[in-house]
Amino acid sequence: MPLNSRNARRDLIDKLRIMVDFQLFEYEGKRVLVFIIASRPAGLPVQYEGIAWWYNADSLDHMSENIRRSIYAEAGYDFSREICEKANINDIDDAALENFRERWIVKSGNARIKTLSKDQLLRDCEVLTDKGLTYAALILFGTRKAVRALLPRAEVIFEYRSSEAAGPAAQREEFTEGFFNYFDRIWELVNLRNDKQFYRDGLFVLDIYTFNEDVIREALLNAVSHRDYQLAGSVFVRQYRERLVMESPGGFPYGITVDNILDRQSPRNLLIAQIFGLCGLVERSGQGMNLIYENAVREAKPLPNFNGSDAFFVKLTLNGKVFDKRMLAMMKKIGDEILAKMTTDDYILLPKFFIGKGFEGIQPERFRHLVELEVLEQNEDSVRLPGVGSMLTTGQFLSDENKAQDKDQKMRFDCALNEHEAAVKKYLIEQPTATQIEISNSIGKSRRTIQEAFASLKAKGVISNGGTKQNPYWNVKQSEQENEEP
Repeated sequence: MPLNSRNARRDLIDKLRIMVDFQLFEYEGKRVLVFIIASRPAGLPVQYEGIAWWYNADSLDHMSENIRRSIYAEAGYDFSREICEKANINDIDDAALENFRERWIVKSGNARIKTLSKDQLLRDCEVLTDKGLTYAALILFGTRKAVRALLPRAEVIFEYRSSEAAGPAAQREEFTEGFFNYFDRIWELVNLRNDKQFYRDGLFVLDIYTFNEDVIREALLNAVSHRDYQLAGSVFVRQYRERLVMESPGGFPYGITVDNILDRQSPRNLLIAQIFGLCGLVERSGQGMNLIYENAVREAKPLPNFNGSDAFFVKLTLNGKVFDKRMLAMMKKIGDEILAKMTTDDYILLPKFFIGKGFEGIQPERFRHLVELEVLEQNEDSVRLPGVGSMLTTGQFLSDENKAQDKDQKMRFDCALNEHEAAVKKYLIEQPTATQIEISNSIGKSRRTIQEAFASLKAKGVISNGGTKQNPYWNVKQSEQENEEP
């Protein structure tokens, strides 16, 4: 695979269905390619072209069924694999099953799938066993009559609301049937009111749709495969003019939090997730939430948020409004080849330069990788994003001599001041003898916030102690005073 292929990372993710990143380093005049491969998701074996492989002595063999089942059991109880005793093969909708069959043929390249009987097709994807049909069979391929009678909780409801006002939705459709019968219809409904946003960049006009198809489809796949089907409630897809909110019953799966959602996978309904993998749906978007976050940055939109989620519902909000046209133009200029080499962490770092904050706690290596990709510019004592102007992250890079002496030494950055630090600095320029309590009372921030701002400003060298014990005051770095607007 050519190293400079813009699809290299995506190809690896598509084939293995686990997160893969890579970085290129120069060492002693040679190029070293380091692959960063996430551990397999709990409860799911790594598969290639729909087949799970493992090493048996020195040979690479198909993984045995017993081993696969032991891996599936890691994530605990899988409701989607349970047998629905009242269901039979007549409860399977032929159109939904054929939709899946065609997708599986395209994904696998195996034309033999076309000749499989209905019974054998269901068995090959493991939704039918000698004991009967699983709940996954109903959720994915069930007729409307069967799903309403046997698992009405599998319902997905779409609403379009033209305003925030309570009351009936402007449009509402309910889907209590097999997923493969309505998956495309959800996107069609969203796309009916998918406005284009236009932005000028010099002589060129950039346009971007408010709602990205891959993002909406991925969010729906997540909702269907992660929701708790034993809880009452439906999956809701609520579209507004500039945002879309998706709610699904059940909190985050075990071990998943907002903080680690980009690094870990733990599908609550493993069999459903497995079938999505067989027919290529989950590979459409690479790595689930990672694609959703990366697309938000590519299109200069706010990052998705989970505000309002709790132990019983997950609420995902996707904002479709471009928040900075400069960022949209910059992403176009970076180009697909470089973007394909960026990690999700790289993507998430870029918007911080446009909003001028959020750098606290970021490891220096995050900046270094973007410098190597020539996305960020580096000079002797700073790193910046071209075209952003005043949004500058300053600090001290290690010299080449220091790097040679201690390769493990970390670079240090003095990041752009946040709003609280900037307010404290400005106050001290005008009143250098002010106390923390006086500043807290004056600018209306808590004493703890002011204490944290002082500690950060001191660590960054912006302020230092002056005077005596009896008559103390604060020195503000001269360059910081010169940069302060009158």
